Amino acid sequence: MGDFQKYLKEQLENPEFAAEYEAMRPEYDAIRAVIAARLACNMTQQELAEKTGIRQSNISRIESGATSPTVDTLARIAAGLGKKLKIEFQ
Repeated sequence: MGDFQKYLKEQLENPEFAAEYEAMRPEYDAIRAVIAARLACNMTQQELAEKTGIRQSNISRIESGATSPTVDTLARIAAGLGKKLKIEFQ
């Protein structure tokens, strides 16, 4: 187990931290999905920007968690990656 995973496991024992972490999970999942899909397509942020019409700086902000993308923006990113956006409730 890596240092971060060990640290996270320890922090999740704190009920307040665990509650906040769970509340943020959908946002983190979306960020990870965007990054993973872009990397799987061997695409840079700049290349994705060119395909979507979204500025590279905005893609960077989305991937770093500095801003939350709208569903429309996620759909544009998906289309730029040759994918479809799927949102589901579990």
